[in-house]
Amino acid sequence: MSSNNAAALTPLLELSAKIGSNPLLTQASTGNASMKLDGRLWIKATGKWMADATRDDFLIPLDLGEVHPCVKKMFDPAERYRNASIETAMHAVLPHRVVLHVHSVNTIAWAVRQDALLQLGDQLDGLPWQWIPYVPSGLPLACEIEKALSKSPSAQVLVLGNHGLVIGGNDCSVVGDLLAEVERRLTIPPREAHPADYAALTQMANGSSWDLPDDDEVHALGTDSISRRILSGGLLYPCQMIFSTASLPALFRAIACFDSKDQWESEYGTRPFVIVEGRGVLINETTPPTELATISGLAQVVQRITASAPIRYLTEAEVMNISKTTADRYRELAGTAH
Repeated sequence: MSSNNAAALTPLLELSAKIGSNPLLTQASTGNASMKLDGRLWIKATGKWMADATRDDFLIPLDLGEVHPCVKKMFDPAERYRNASIETAMHAVLPHRVVLHVHSVNTIAWAVRQDALLQLGDQLDGLPWQWIPYVPSGLPLACEIEKALSKSPSAQVLVLGNHGLVIGGNDCSVVGDLLAEVERRLTIPPREAHPADYAALTQMANGSSWDLPDDDEVHALGTDSISRRILSGGLLYPCQMIFSTASLPALFRAIACFDSKDQWESEYGTRPFVIVEGRGVLINETTPPTELATISGLAQVVQRITASAPIRYLTEAEVMNISKTTADRYRELAGTAH
């Protein structure tokens, strides 16, 4: 990287690191950032954590003269450049010099609603925004965004159904300020949950490979009846597919609290975590950091979905599509150490 490029990219790295330090905006290796500079697309490498942007080989340069023809020929550039973000096509088709994609828990809590377009219209009134109905990550999402921008070329804020938030602008300052404004408008206070039953959880975990999570707020998945009901209805967004060793969506349904460790461990012992009804959550000691961060993010999202919200779950066909196409890329991240 030349010294000129390094200087130009520094604001993007600093913004990425700042965002990556906020678990309400990105969890583990989710989210991505890019800058178009001198005919190249500098984009986050797959598996990198946004929080590590300033101290790691965070960005990789791709020739836009090669990436754009890939998209036009309906070939996903993420398949050609395996170390590039799964969302490379999306970053390439967006006209903005700087693009930021985050998995904002506040945004997702709105974006999983059946009435999201109506609700967001009130919340984001006056901003240059567009709603993008759910489509799989990668080339399908890029095509859907191109279609939306053909009707609204001035859009800088894209809310992705059952997915997250994309913001574009000419420089990092504009993008950062716009992100802050969107977050301010979409902020939802988390629902208060009952505290965990630490005694019962400790008894269940005693002498096993299970432990209590470091993040106490994760316990709301088990202690809050509204959260349990929401999770039992299906999958909310693709990142939940990262848990490759467990049966989905049964993984997100609460189990009963058993007195004997052998009673529940024989049936659920291979899971990365278990949600214990009315008690809290137990984490398998083998669960990697990316999955732990995903669990924490899920808890934050669900605690922000109101009890009366009409939820738009991923359909069976969409879940199958994720399984066949992008799930492996999500799961590659599970083995990424931090």
